[in-house]
Amino acid sequence: MILIVDDKAENIFSLQRTLEMHSFEVDSANSGEEALKKILNTDYSLIILDVQMPGMDGFEVAETISGYSKSKDIPIIFLSAVNTDKKFIAKGYTAGGVDYVTKPVDADIFMLKVKTLHRLYEQNRELNRIQSSLLQEVQTRKEAEQQLTKTMQEQRSILESMPQIAFTLKPNGELEFVNEQWYVYSNSDKQMPGFDPGDDEVAAKIVKTVGEGKSLTAEVRIKNLVSDSYRWHLLKLMPIRQGDAISKWVGTFTDIHDQKAANETLEAKVQQRTEELIAKNKELEASNHELQQFASVASHDLKEPLRKIQIFSTIVRDRHLNGSDQAEDNMGRIIEASQRMTGLINDLLNYSRLSIDTLFEEVDLKQTISEIVKDLEFTIDDKKATIIISDLPRIQAVPGQMRQVFQNLLSNSLKFARPELRPEIQISGVILPGDMCRITVKDNGIGFDEQYLDRIFTIFQRLNARESYEGTGIGLAIVKKIIEKHGGTITAKSQPGDGAAFIIELPMHQNSFKTNFIQTIHNNE
Repeated sequence: MILIVDDKAENIFSLQRTLEMHSFEVDSANSGEEALKKILNTDYSLIILDVQMPGMDGFEVAETISGYSKSKDIPIIFLSAVNTDKKFIAKGYTAGGVDYVTKPVDADIFMLKVKTLHRLYEQNRELNRIQSSLLQEVQTRKEAEQQLTKTMQEQRSILESMPQIAFTLKPNGELEFVNEQWYVYSNSDKQMPGFDPGDDEVAAKIVKTVGEGKSLTAEVRIKNLVSDSYRWHLLKLMPIRQGDAISKWVGTFTDIHDQKAANETLEAKVQQRTEELIAKNKELEASNHELQQFASVASHDLKEPLRKIQIFSTIVRDRHLNGSDQAEDNMGRIIEASQRMTGLINDLLNYSRLSIDTLFEEVDLKQTISEIVKDLEFTIDDKKATIIISDLPRIQAVPGQMRQVFQNLLSNSLKFARPELRPEIQISGVILPGDMCRITVKDNGIGFDEQYLDRIFTIFQRLNARESYEGTGIGLAIVKKIIEKHGGTITAKSQPGDGAAFIIELPMHQNSFKTNFIQTIHNNE
């Protein structure tokens, strides 16, 4: 924008029209004082200033403008119709003008001067902007370099304080910095430590890593110059990136020699212990086999005399007691005791057989429980019990053992029913995350105090007197052992007089490794 300063409106009008015809934006002021106010608030590319004005003349205005930092570089053209002497022209240049034009004005020459001064002002302003931008960029780079130097010093201080061998590489893989630990393994900061002859591929790996721009982790043996021996180290090399480019590489060698030796010793011990365990397992398998044979023979040999005791005691009671109440009572006790003994022998035999490994197969739990309910039909009808079976999953298990689990639980719920209440047993299942399922067997029986929860799953432990409830105290122990053999868990929730809920969690599928391992054992046998 160009500012015209003249006290005569006709002069302003004439110049303004001429400038606007050449596409210049024009502003005007009628006095020097008004011009100074506008100059403070507006940027102008050229000032056309009349010399003779009331108040402040053109020279005074120009001198004042040159004193403002904001406007000192604005070019000024003086216009004068009277003062054409050289001394006045010289005064104009001295006051800060760049040209002195006398009236009448040649419009063409005047416009050439205006265009030239306007273009020079714009070019000068652009140069100032570029210069300012360059100065700012120089300052920014200087600050960045200072920050980079500071960061490098901090990084090197950190690397020096590390107990490991630490180093940095230039982007092309050339060594840039090494800490003091480096010189225990290398004589030069330009040369890598000496690798064990068996680790020749390490140097190639480093070159490949730098070429691909990836990280590297490797166990290497490097030569300790003090002890003249090779020690195991963990080499880690990673790139430091600025944007998409790698600015440097940071690497460390961490001494793992003692740890490596300890691991090798531990592995040797583990191998030794494993071999010992395998031998012990074979001995245990042989011992278990002998125990199974003993249990089978013992149960047969024990049950045979018990059967004779029961048979002949029944004959004596029915044929030879001649109505003696005392004798019949004593004989009845003998028969009941022998029956309990038979049940105990059967339960112990069942418990001992659980140590034998068996193969798993798919079992439909709902069908299995339905078959158990049919087998217990007489007891269920006798107690007028209700059995509710919800949807149950199919799982991988040992069919006979699953049958024994739920038969023992159902028999348990029927046995411990409340006399005044018809038994109701609910069996439900739900599939859990992680290939697991939960089976709940809930009844409305006499219940128990949960503080005795651990006891009910322990062999020969009873919470109720034998006189009140028959049993050997092995049933729930068998259930727990079967569930654990299948990789599951069992617990219970109950309150005295408020029934009990037995909660079983089992894997839907057995570990294939376990199955294969068992098959291998059987094949070897």
